[in-house]
Amino acid sequence: MGKERDRSEKDPKEHKKMFIGVVWNCAAELKLLLTALLFLLSLITVFQFVPSRLSFSVSDVRHCISTTASADTNISVAAAAAALSANSTPPERPLATPSPPSTKLQDEVGDGGVIKRAFNAYGSAAYNYILMSAYRGGADTFAVMGLASKPLLVFGKPSYQCQWVPRLKNGSYSDRPVMASSYKVLPDWGYGRVYTVIVVNCTFPFPVGHDGSGGKLLLLATTNGGGDEKVNLTDTVEALTEAPATVNLARFTGPPKYDYLYCGSPLYGNLSPQRVREWLAFHVRLFGEKSHFVIYDAGGIHEGVREVLTAWMEKGYVTLQDVREQERFDGYYHNQFLVVNDCLHRYRFDAKWMFFFDLDEFIFVPKKSTLKSVLVSLSEYTQFTIEQMPMSNKLCLSEDAGKSYRKWGFEKLVYKDSKRGIRRDRKYAVQPRSVFATGVHMSQNAGGKTTHKTEGRIMYYHYHGTISERREPCRRLVNSTELKLDGIPYVMDTTMREAAGSVKRFELRMIGSRLQRTRQ
Repeated sequence: MGKERDRSEKDPKEHKKMFIGVVWNCAAELKLLLTALLFLLSLITVFQFVPSRLSFSVSDVRHCISTTASADTNISVAAAAAALSANSTPPERPLATPSPPSTKLQDEVGDGGVIKRAFNAYGSAAYNYILMSAYRGGADTFAVMGLASKPLLVFGKPSYQCQWVPRLKNGSYSDRPVMASSYKVLPDWGYGRVYTVIVVNCTFPFPVGHDGSGGKLLLLATTNGGGDEKVNLTDTVEALTEAPATVNLARFTGPPKYDYLYCGSPLYGNLSPQRVREWLAFHVRLFGEKSHFVIYDAGGIHEGVREVLTAWMEKGYVTLQDVREQERFDGYYHNQFLVVNDCLHRYRFDAKWMFFFDLDEFIFVPKKSTLKSVLVSLSEYTQFTIEQMPMSNKLCLSEDAGKSYRKWGFEKLVYKDSKRGIRRDRKYAVQPRSVFATGVHMSQNAGGKTTHKTEGRIMYYHYHGTISERREPCRRLVNSTELKLDGIPYVMDTTMREAAGSVKRFELRMIGSRLQRTRQ
């Protein structure tokens, strides 16, 4: 113990001698380090007084210093990035590829000292053309659906030309395309935003690809100087490719698969699963076995709504299409006109009649008639419009107090707006084989006759906004046959209420009780 204590007492002196020795031996290195630091600080101080046009900032010094270090670490950073890439979340959209550099125009001094100013263009404000779909309409006709720059269409004179490129027996494509007679339709004229909808109809002078040889439909979209008089840009769009032996011409002349087909507008927002459930059960019952419903998802088909749709998809009544990608392109109302035109041409030869209306609207025919009998009476028309019955979305009967949550929406909302002398929107149905483009409230590009005189034969009850509210709609209970609320007169109309029982029994018979616990 004594020897250990003596050694510990000597340790501080030994450490001190060792430290002094190390410093003394490294004196040269310390002098060099201090000299370099003093020189660098002096250099930075001097640059503060150099004129700005000859100076460079401290950040430039940092950049020079960091360049060498970053070069040494590039390999290790790249390796780390590669190692992490497997677990990293990919970006929502890929970064845009930068435009290739071009020669920048400069101002020039001309005769008499006149300065000719230069204008340099960069990037692009909108795409020339955005393709959604293209469909064959017969042996010699096609339709192409897409978006185009609205300013270009409003203030320029763009043109659209269709070509058919035949497929040769050796699998290659001919270098002699067939030109078509093409014309464009703007079904949402006046409603577009950055982009507007354009439907191009292509008619060839003779049948193309009808023999099953295959080929490609090209759309040539030309700006014709729109946007820049010095540039005549033409984009070649491969609109449709047909593989050999895939064309079935009988589809265009044979009987359609469905009697009635519903083309829906794009659904978005936080929709009510219960309201969707009610709408589907009601209309599947009304339209019958030979009917089909095409639903477009623009962001509104969440898990609850998907569960409702799946029940009917499994029965073959519903097709769901995801069109969320169109949200990238700023068009009117989630590109509604684009979606309905896609539906028209995609299913044009699959149905006798095609209906266009929304999920807060319910088609109704009087008790003494059926949907079939009404449409037979309107068969001479290519298109007819449907009268609206506007319903309150919050007024219910006092007798439903305490039990309204058990009733369906169209069962308990029984007050109709009775204001007269105003124009109300109508919805419509068409015989699609004679329609070339369509809109939201009617088609302006239909061959044949249109009638609006359908009052008393067919109508639709409109529960505005109820589809997008996930709560109990009854917010005011009343006990009268007539009333006035917020300046609007209402009268009681129990037409839809009386149909609720049979619709509920129909749903139970068709898909069982799987949707009984559906939430608002």
